[in-house]
Amino acid sequence: MEKSKKTKLFIGVFYITIVGLFLYYLFSKFSFQELTSYEFIKDNVDYFSDIKETNLFFLSISFLLFTILWVFPFLGFGSPVALLGGFILGKWLGVLIVVLGLSIGATFLYIFGNFYLKDFIKDKFLNKYQKLEQKFKKSEFLYLLIYRAVGGIPWQLSCILPTLFNVKIINFFFATLIGIIPQIFLVVSIGSGLETVINENLTPPGIKDIILSPSIYFPLSVFLILIIITIFIRKFFYNN
Repeated sequence: MEKSKKTKLFIGVFYITIVGLFLYYLFSKFSFQELTSYEFIKDNVDYFSDIKETNLFFLSISFLLFTILWVFPFLGFGSPVALLGGFILGKWLGVLIVVLGLSIGATFLYIFGNFYLKDFIKDKFLNKYQKLEQKFKKSEFLYLLIYRAVGGIPWQLSCILPTLFNVKIINFFFATLIGIIPQIFLVVSIGSGLETVINENLTPPGIKDIILSPSIYFPLSVFLILIIITIFIRKFFYNN
């Protein structure tokens, strides 16, 4: 128990330090007004568009590494980086890079949790998720796939909860890779749509104009429908 507390404290301090250094570097280069201005956003859209035309491979590899680090060790959520991936890389390449990066990062986080947080996770969550143990024993990959697809658990926790069931690393990676594709595709599509809207407008568009843009409202509508469907599926999955 003492080891778990020390590990948790170390992770917390490490995470706060990394985030603090990143924010310090960011705001030492740009002011808050610059970061939130439409001109800054549009200029960066043009900047990344130029890089895509001249060095797409470098941009793709850089964003892949960023996505991996975003998950581990930065412990970031999937949706922001998916939006950013669509915004910078476009729909199809964005989906490929974000899904691969999130899957690799999640696997690193799972391996880390399996080595250092297993006892802590068992103490805190085994009773709550004990029903899942029998499911994973029946068909580890299949239920891992469903588990990743339906979500309903914070991203970081969902990466380390399978340590309760001793799932194989290769099954975790491929179940994550396949299971997160639908929601990541939709979020990346929204990010790509935002880039299209910004490219088409010299002045800041209104919220109504953004939402009513075909490149936004279609994936957003499907995403909301997917959320509703997964809510019903996860109730069955976690309770039965």
